[in-house]
Amino acid sequence: MKSKSKTNLLTKLRTKLLLGMAGCLAAATAGANERYFAYAYEPETMPRGAWEVEQWATLRLGRNEVVGQAGYQNWELRHSVEYGVTDRYTVEVYANENVESFRDPMAGTSSTTFTFDGISLENRYMVLNPAEHAVGLTLYVEPRFSGVQAEMEEKIILGQRHGDWKWAFNLVHATEWTQHFHQTEGEVEADFGIARDLTQHWAVGLELRDHNEVPDYHAWENTAVYLGPVVSYRRANWWATLAVLPQIYGANFISDVDKNHHLDLEGHERWNIRLIFGIQF
Repeated sequence: MKSKSKTNLLTKLRTKLLLGMAGCLAAATAGANERYFAYAYEPETMPRGAWEVEQWATLRLGRNEVVGQAGYQNWELRHSVEYGVTDRYTVEVYANENVESFRDPMAGTSSTTFTFDGISLENRYMVLNPAEHAVGLTLYVEPRFSGVQAEMEEKIILGQRHGDWKWAFNLVHATEWTQHFHQTEGEVEADFGIARDLTQHWAVGLELRDHNEVPDYHAWENTAVYLGPVVSYRRANWWATLAVLPQIYGANFISDVDKNHHLDLEGHERWNIRLIFGIQF
């Protein structure tokens, strides 16, 4: 009888210990803002009062000689600070830079251009918490201004976790004003990501991206579909996410400028590669 009582007591203690460890792990996970995807946003927002610094590096690689941009490379660099205003509302300030280089075989010239793309203010508001609803929902608005051009981007962000699996889907629209605000271009995009936790620190998955350009909102100029792997790594106070997306289909609906019937290598690139690194405070 005494032995049975000790066994019950040990069982209760073990259960409480396991529940306590699970609670600590859940709290640590809830307080984190790591990203599983490089292009698709997830509906979770920062906890109130939390800070994070992020570094983004996006490489858009590969156009062709037909459009006069052989050896094309475009580096988009973003430096940001993110803050949780409330548990549902997060703001993030970005400084944006761009470095573009290519060769024009016809003219026999090379070009490298550095551009400061201005300051962005990202706003995310979580309407439906995925921890409390079947699907999480967050609304996103990000204005950008550089003095000579501006952009307004909006997203509808959906997502959820199912055990070790996590998915996210974004509908994106943006309007960009360039050439000292004399030229307007619309952009429509859809992003989807699905990933699985392999360990406490590692997750792998796939991302699908479809990007479209609508100059002056008069004609749907092109489309480009990207699909590739994404891998993420997370620790207690930092994380990193890398996606490598080749273009698997593209088309220019106005004219076949790049002489490629299966890809769009005039308005889009053959490869989209993005690395995001974040440190939490």
